[in-house]
Amino acid sequence: MTDPLQPVLILLTTAVLAVVVFRSLRLPPMLGYLLAGVIIGPHALGLIADDAETRHLAEFGVVFLMFSIGLEFSLPKLIAMKRLVFGFGTLQVLCSILIVMGVAWFIELNWRVGFVLGGALAMSSTAIVIKLLAERLELNSEHGRQIIGVLLFQDLMVIPLLIIVPALGSAFDFESETDDLIITLAKIVVVLVIILFLGQKLMRPWLHIVAQQRSSELFVLNVLLITLGLAWITQISGLSLALGAFLAGMLISETEYRYQVEEDIKPFRDVLLGLFFVTIGMLLDVQVVIENFLWVFLILLTIVIFKTGVIIGLSRLFGANLSVAFRTGMSLAQAGEFGFVLLAQASALGVIDNTVLQPVLAAMVLSLFIAPFLIEYSEVIIRRSYNSDWMQKAMQITSIAAQTMSQKDHVIICGYGRSGQSVAKVLELESVNFIALDLDPKRINEARTAGESVVYGDAAKREVLIAAGLMRAKVLVVSYHNIASTLKILKHVQELRPELSVVAKVHDESDVDILKKAGVTEVVAEIMEGSLMLASQALMFVNVSTGRILRRIRSIREQRYNLLRGFYHGVSDETDEINENLFPHLHLHTITILPGAAAIDKTLSEINLDTLTVEVIAVRRRNIRGLLPSIETKLEAGDVIVLKGTQENLAAAEIKLIQG
Repeated sequence: MTDPLQPVLILLTTAVLAVVVFRSLRLPPMLGYLLAGVIIGPHALGLIADDAETRHLAEFGVVFLMFSIGLEFSLPKLIAMKRLVFGFGTLQVLCSILIVMGVAWFIELNWRVGFVLGGALAMSSTAIVIKLLAERLELNSEHGRQIIGVLLFQDLMVIPLLIIVPALGSAFDFESETDDLIITLAKIVVVLVIILFLGQKLMRPWLHIVAQQRSSELFVLNVLLITLGLAWITQISGLSLALGAFLAGMLISETEYRYQVEEDIKPFRDVLLGLFFVTIGMLLDVQVVIENFLWVFLILLTIVIFKTGVIIGLSRLFGANLSVAFRTGMSLAQAGEFGFVLLAQASALGVIDNTVLQPVLAAMVLSLFIAPFLIEYSEVIIRRSYNSDWMQKAMQITSIAAQTMSQKDHVIICGYGRSGQSVAKVLELESVNFIALDLDPKRINEARTAGESVVYGDAAKREVLIAAGLMRAKVLVVSYHNIASTLKILKHVQELRPELSVVAKVHDESDVDILKKAGVTEVVAEIMEGSLMLASQALMFVNVSTGRILRRIRSIREQRYNLLRGFYHGVSDETDEINENLFPHLHLHTITILPGAAAIDKTLSEINLDTLTVEVIAVRRRNIRGLLPSIETKLEAGDVIVLKGTQENLAAAEIKLIQG
């Protein structure tokens, strides 16, 4: 008897190894899942059988992915992007299906096969594309908005396609089975109306009741119940599990609990979706790829060129310039997650033969492997191919430079979200000139209409910073928390103007050392500032005077940010000579005053560590820690002293404290 735990362990082991390797190579983990599936699948090592149980487990990954898409599907967002979603997106899917059906008819394949292949090849990878665009800070660019609009419609089209494919599997004929189609559509309408009508009335009150119990465990269980419950209802109604999950997400997206639900469901979605990609990889028969290498290569080439060409043409039709259209086309040229779902469903229902399925499946998997490289190098290709893109960038840089030409000793604000706008308001009150850089066109248009000094530009690009007056600025502020982008900005600052003061924001203190090493002047931790505000409000309610509260908060801030200028040096830092030479930093070091030490019974004034450029940050005595002790503090045996200085000076101070 086969051990039921063995396949699960194999799946988890390969998944973990795949993610580790691909993350180390800075590639999407999804590609690792696919490759792991190919290796352990029935067509290679045969460690896992491609049976109903494995597919059923993987189907839950699709369920939670559709639930997440439902959470993003809100009516206001849809209305704002209606032209791109229902215009561009509709034409892209319809053109893809019709062209593939035409090719299928030409090579004498059944029209049902052409329809399924067209629907599958029309899809692009939401998981890969969105992740790469987010990392490249291009989600709010012109091509980013087009890509999101097309992906959103593709995700929505999965629902009707998943409904239509089973009808094709039952040898649907337009003449003899029209009644069955009408009944199916009527059933769909009834189920959707009931779920949406009752769901909207019941969802918010029910979530409110659950949230009042203040139990995170109960809240997560409730989300799972709603998701799987609606998926089950749609399944027994003859529809798909994915449709029910999508509806569950859409209903919750209209409530105030949307973001909490999204955070709670993310671990389930990511883990199960990873297993889904593993099972998709298991469908690939490497032997078929080898035997039909030429066909697979031609299909892969056709997919990439065909989709890129169609999308470029449609993008131009919707008013985009050639460089934006080319970026959009190359970003969407690969196959998508739901294309595999449709092919797997069609294969199980006997709609598509395995001899046709395997070469197409192989080409689709390979298209996912090359997708990151297509997106990454699209910029290089465009720059070499289209002079108009250079012109567009030159005009953008000129526009930024025109606004900062007359400014000197101004502040550059990178990011004009809530934090950036708050900084700008304070600067305006003090009559300090500033220029803000942002990538959200809607936000920029509204701010510029209000007369604010904000321009479109990626602060992580060297030429944009120069155009914003980096060489004449007094301070640079990074108002958003994105370590990758902040490090790029700091790199340019260090190369062009290392003496410039840079203030950056972090969520907590985990990234402080990284930014300090990169050359940031000061780091503001949101959590710490929030804690100070909480403490000040609490002190007011226990009748502590306002003046005393302000002095205490000011004292803590001074001490805290003073401490942030150093860090405790560890063994791992000993080999970091390059960073230390480029960005010399002060370190924190603790010394215990042992019996017989020269510093015993001497005051800090008498020891006079200032001559060594070493500062005493704190003294701990009998587990009582005093920050910034006075010069009259007398040291005793057993005291623990925290010093701040360079490594060489700290070594000299230790000798002076112990030996005199």
